[in-house]
Amino acid sequence: MDVEGVRKFLRSLPHVAETRQWGDNLVFWVGDKTKGGKMFALINLDDESRLGRQPVVFSFAADPERFHELLEIEGVMPAPYLARAKWVALAGWNVFRKAELEDLLRQAHTRVFDKLPKKVKAAL
Repeated sequence: MDVEGVRKFLRSLPHVAETRQWGDNLVFWVGDKTKGGKMFALINLDDESRLGRQPVVFSFAADPERFHELLEIEGVMPAPYLARAKWVALAGWNVFRKAELEDLLRQAHTRVFDKLPKKVKAAL
C-alpha cells in the first residue's frame, strides 16, 4: 500500500474524520476531533522530520495484547510520542501485506470506537 491507498481505506471506515496537524501529518479520528473523537492513525508526510532518525511513514493504535509481538517485525517500532498508548510506527509502506494492514487498521478503529464515551457515540 501507499499513502493514497491507506488514506482511501481509512476514510472508508465508519465515522472517520481526517485533519492535518503537527506539521505535515494526516491524522485520522473516530468521530469529529472537536466533538470528542479520538485519533487512531497518523500518516507522516514530512520527509524533513525523518532526517537523523529512523523514518516513520505511518503510525496507528495497536492491540495492547499484540503490541510487543508487532514490534518484533522488521520495520515496526514504537510510535514516537505514542508508544506508551501502545501505538506502533512503520518504517515503510511494505512492512505488511495490504490485507494484513487493513485488518490491523480495522481493529484499531474498532478499539478506539469502543472506548468513546456514550455521548460521543450517540452523536455519531
